[in-house]
Amino acid sequence: MIDFTILILPGAFPSSVTLTLDILSTAASLARSVGCAEPRWRVYSTASDIRLGHGMKIDARTLPKTVRADGSTWVVPGLGLESHRAVMNRLAQPDALRAIKALQDHARTGGTVAASCSAVFLLQSADLLVGKKVTTSWWFASLLQQLEPRCVVDADRMVICDGMIVTAGAAFAQTDLMLHLLRTQFSPALADAVARTLLIDGRQSQAQFVVPAMLANGNQLIVNLVACIESALPNPPSVSDLAKKFCMSDRTLSRHVRAATGRSTSALLQSVRLSKARMLLETSKLTVEQVAERVGYADTTALRRLMRKVMGATPRQFRPAVSNLSG
Repeated sequence: MIDFTILILPGAFPSSVTLTLDILSTAASLARSVGCAEPRWRVYSTASDIRLGHGMKIDARTLPKTVRADGSTWVVPGLGLESHRAVMNRLAQPDALRAIKALQDHARTGGTVAASCSAVFLLQSADLLVGKKVTTSWWFASLLQQLEPRCVVDADRMVICDGMIVTAGAAFAQTDLMLHLLRTQFSPALADAVARTLLIDGRQSQAQFVVPAMLANGNQLIVNLVACIESALPNPPSVSDLAKKFCMSDRTLSRHVRAATGRSTSALLQSVRLSKARMLLETSKLTVEQVAERVGYADTTALRRLMRKVMGATPRQFRPAVSNLSG
């Protein structure tokens, strides 16, 4: 029996593909030592000779025209796309349409489908995200929400499992996706053994990696908002202050921000402040109290609570970079 079917499209992100295969290979070699069955997998693509990004190649079985029911989990590594336009163009290509139909067919038989990064858009095009809570690369969250308003996109999460659909965040979140699948379909012991062997840290959130300016995706209003918030620190403006500055109502501003970023205006404000706090913690010798003051928090308790809630880490956990710089 095959446990995993890895569906790889030409041009896929090389590390997303190789990490998937390395994790499965390592799991197979460690399975007996932790008392588990060895995972088995196969690799499908729309062509037998797949060229990935950067000229890398990998062999695969040709995706059959008719997908029969099987008990495997279908896993789609990231597609290696960098912009909204690139996503839309890729989804319209013949090989992507063929992959979308195969995913639909597998899902109709009750099979589990998992994808990370831009590959989540294949699931969206296959109508598999309706009514689901999902994640994707944080800079693609707004596009995914626009294309499928019937799902809930939580870009702060690293991996989300909702029924038979499993989604993961940007690029290297493929590692978190594969460990999740090993943990839930085999055993926590096997997933932990693989993580220790390959030196993979467990991560629950993408939030700590978000760069607020990159949320703009070419939207000049968001670029200006982020600049306005940053320049105002340590006295961050309120949502109403921002609306007045840009000559619109609170509601209109909120609508523009959510359409461009997938977030509320207050969430964008918070993201800018926390990003600045992280930068100061990593690159300066300021105390946590001084950092909190620089980004407009009255005390360290609020900063610690928000960092733990949003980024899944405490201020102290961002300090190693400072130690390295000073060493």
